[in-house]
Amino acid sequence: MSTFRVWVPDAKTVGVVTNVGGTETVHEMLTDDGGWWWVNVPAAGHGTDYAYLVDGEADELPDPRSAWQPDGVHGRSRLVDHSLFTWTDSTWRGITLAGSVLYELHVGTFTPEGTFDAAVGRLDHLVALGVDAVELLPVNAFPGRHGWGYDGVDLFTVHEPYGGPDGLKRFVDAAHNRGIGVIMDVVYNHLGPDGNYLARFGPYFTDTRTTPWGPAVNLDAPGSDEVRAFIIGNALGWLRDYHCDGLRLDAVHAFSDARAVHLLEEITTAVHALAAQQRRPLFVIAESDLNDPRLVTAPEAGGHGLDAQWCDDFHHALWTALSGERQGYYSDFGSLATLAKATERAFVHDGTYSAFRGRSHGRPVPGHLPAHRFVAFLQNHDQIGNRAIGDRAGATLSAGMLRVGAALLLTSPFTPMLFMGEEWGATTPWQFFTDHTAPDLAVAVRKGRRSEFAAHGWGPDEIPDPQDEATFARSKLDWSELKSPRHTSLLKWYRRLTTLRRTLPDLTDPALPSVHCSFDEDARWFVLRRGQVAIVCNLSDRRQPVPVEGVPFDVPAASTSGFTYMPGRIELDAESVVIARLL
Repeated sequence: MSTFRVWVPDAKTVGVVTNVGGTETVHEMLTDDGGWWWVNVPAAGHGTDYAYLVDGEADELPDPRSAWQPDGVHGRSRLVDHSLFTWTDSTWRGITLAGSVLYELHVGTFTPEGTFDAAVGRLDHLVALGVDAVELLPVNAFPGRHGWGYDGVDLFTVHEPYGGPDGLKRFVDAAHNRGIGVIMDVVYNHLGPDGNYLARFGPYFTDTRTTPWGPAVNLDAPGSDEVRAFIIGNALGWLRDYHCDGLRLDAVHAFSDARAVHLLEEITTAVHALAAQQRRPLFVIAESDLNDPRLVTAPEAGGHGLDAQWCDDFHHALWTALSGERQGYYSDFGSLATLAKATERAFVHDGTYSAFRGRSHGRPVPGHLPAHRFVAFLQNHDQIGNRAIGDRAGATLSAGMLRVGAALLLTSPFTPMLFMGEEWGATTPWQFFTDHTAPDLAVAVRKGRRSEFAAHGWGPDEIPDPQDEATFARSKLDWSELKSPRHTSLLKWYRRLTTLRRTLPDLTDPALPSVHCSFDEDARWFVLRRGQVAIVCNLSDRRQPVPVEGVPFDVPAASTSGFTYMPGRIELDAESVVIARLL
């Protein structure tokens, strides 16, 4: 027997149509004062297809909490009994962010097949790389076959082309059995327009505020109690029903929440309570454009209590130092002084003036906050995919600069995150691709993408068509590249760096005050000190000596090229790095 429950506070009548053994039946539902409707259906169970009927309208509506949409976002829902899956990860005790290396992965382009099961076949590669957790781009259901996942509409549903609910469970189970955690990227600041039926059920959105994606999610207007419960229930479901280890919350700066207890604090409190019940670490990571350390400050100290947040400033400082790019928001970055500040303090804009924004921005990071609460990266889905042609770092940086960038990322005080394929310098682009079936939406996305980059001098024919199947195909990783010595050489460097993070305690020391940088803007050298470890970088195009205080007793712990040690300095080749332990 199954109980169907749905929140439709303003409805006069609600029914659920079920298909059991080929027999279609409409069941009238009962309601209570809170707007919830329910009915028991004895014959319904795992695999039963169903849909809701509201106020006698002919349109069938999928369940807002559907876990399975076998026929896509517009089709009927299907019941899932999570207890029927056989898990083999009973000995899994979870991971902590402190000391971990993360790996961002898009299921649809990680392998040629683009499925969870195919991704399982590549997990041993991640084990050898030294990855502690994979961060999956959103896998909840979205319209069409392929896309980034940020226009999802069924928050509880696992995208069917990836493998559906059991496919995700098999992936998480296999990852855990290899010692790898799984972080789920979730989007609560907006929903996509195609297949979004939530407004037909209740006040999930409010027109009191607008967003780039339309009406804001209702977090503080009338009816928002149930909307917030819907979101929190979704967050806990990924951790409880699919055994995920953490959540990455998309663009939390876009949340419109004026309530005394912010939704972010509610989500984090609920996640930590579940962690205590399950006796394994569970964590929440936020993407935020606010440069506000209160996100990762404990509630007792006036913060929201999240476990970590993405650190765009470190990316911008590192990328501009390596690439020389200065367009758009990169205009605030580029100097080695900026890279030093980002490495020592996490935020470059910590109350300072931002020329790009035309105002001051951010707030200082208190020295007592552990550095692992900031997730750092050289590449990620946004910083690649939102470039005009989706070109990766390998298309811009030399082989030497790629290695310098990897070293500064993986020896930084922060929690490092790699983007799939970065570890071998993948040449395949990662472009913006969609598969919208609504014709008007497909045209709007195509035009919007082209007009966005026209202002930067790109011609319309130069911008990949998001709706073209070839754009999606180009974005798939080419694993055959690992047969090339050029790619395997870079992969060995990444593996060496992750090994150093595990073997040199100074590289996982969470204390930001212990991080020290020195540099010369004109000579283009940069030294990062982490306790007894020195990461000595020559970013110039010529061999040169770099001053280093201390006597090396392990030269090198790792290096990318030739070098010579002399008292008080290390002379190293152009665009190279030496990592040494010093007395």
